[in-house]
Amino acid sequence: MEFVQPIRNLKQIETIKKLLKSQNLRDYCLFVLGINSGLRISDLLKLKISDVIEKNKVKDRIRLREIKTGKYKDFPLSNNTKSAIKEYLKTRDYKENEPLFLSRKNKGFLMRNQAYKIINDVAKSVGIKEKIGTHTLRKTFGYHAYNNGYDIALIQRLFNHSSPSVTLRYIGTTQDEMDDVYLSLDL
Repeated sequence: MEFVQPIRNLKQIETIKKLLKSQNLRDYCLFVLGINSGLRISDLLKLKISDVIEKNKVKDRIRLREIKTGKYKDFPLSNNTKSAIKEYLKTRDYKENEPLFLSRKNKGFLMRNQAYKIINDVAKSVGIKEKIGTHTLRKTFGYHAYNNGYDIALIQRLFNHSSPSVTLRYIGTTQDEMDDVYLSLDL
C-alpha cells in the first residue's frame, strides 16, 4: 500500500467540498463524513442508513464496530457532517438496512476503488500534487486536529495507535513543520 498524505490546505478542502457538492452529493457526503470522523475507509464504506438515521432524522452520534480492530467506536457528528448527510439523503429513496454510500452500478456498497477514484480525481482537479488515497480522509482529520491544538495523545487514542510518534508520522508531520519549531521559537 502506498503512503498517502493528508490534505493540509484548508482552501483546497473548501474547494473540494464545493466541487463535490456541485457534482455529486453522495461523494460530497463521503468526503465530509470522512474528514470529520477519522474513520478508516473500510468503516466509512460499510455504513448503513440505520447508522446515521433514526426516525427520519440524522442521528447526533454514530456507533459502530471497527472492521480492522473489532473495537467499538462512538462519536458525535459535527453540524457540517449532519448537514451533508441530510442533503445527500434528500436526493434518494432509502431503507434502513441499505448502504449509506450506494454504488451506482450494482446498488450495493460503494467499493474502495470507486472511493479512491473519487478522492484522487477531485484532489488532482484542485492542484494537489502529493499522493492522495482513501486514507487521506482519515489523515486529514488527524492532521487538522493536531494543527488546531488537540493533544497528540488524544489523537493517538482516537486512532487507536500505539504511540504518539506513530500518530505524528501517520498524519504527515513534515520536516518543514519540525524546522518551523526551531525557527519560530528563536529564544
